[in-house]
Amino acid sequence: MGISVYVDGSGGSSSGYGYFVKETGESFYEKKPEITNNQAEYLAIISALKKYVDSNEEITIYSDSKNTVNQLNHEFAINNEQLRNLAREAWDIIAKFSNLSIVWVPRKENLAGKMLGS
Repeated sequence: MGISVYVDGSGGSSSGYGYFVKETGESFYEKKPEITNNQAEYLAIISALKKYVDSNEEITIYSDSKNTVNQLNHEFAINNEQLRNLAREAWDIIAKFSNLSIVWVPRKENLAGKMLGS
C-alpha cells in the first residue's frame, strides 16, 4: 500500500518547511527564518526522508516544486552551491531506501501546502 508524504516549504520572512502524511494524518512543521523557497523545499524533503529512512514501506514523497523533484531525480542540473549541498544530503539518505519515489504534484493537489497554509 505504501505511504504518501506531501512536503512543502516557503522562503522569505516567515519561512519554514514541513510535511503531511496522508495515511496517518501526521504533520510536521518547522519555522526556519531567512531561507529561500528552494532551500525550504529541499529541507522539507530531507525532513520526510529522515522520518522514513528506517521504514521498509513503499514511500512516495510528493512536492509541488518541479525544480527540486527534477534535481533530486537527476533530471536537472543544480547550479547553486547551497542547493547542491542540500541535494547531496538528500541523496545520501535516498540511497538507504529500497522503495522510494519523489513525484511532482500541482500546487493545488499538495496536501502539505493546504496544511502549511501556503
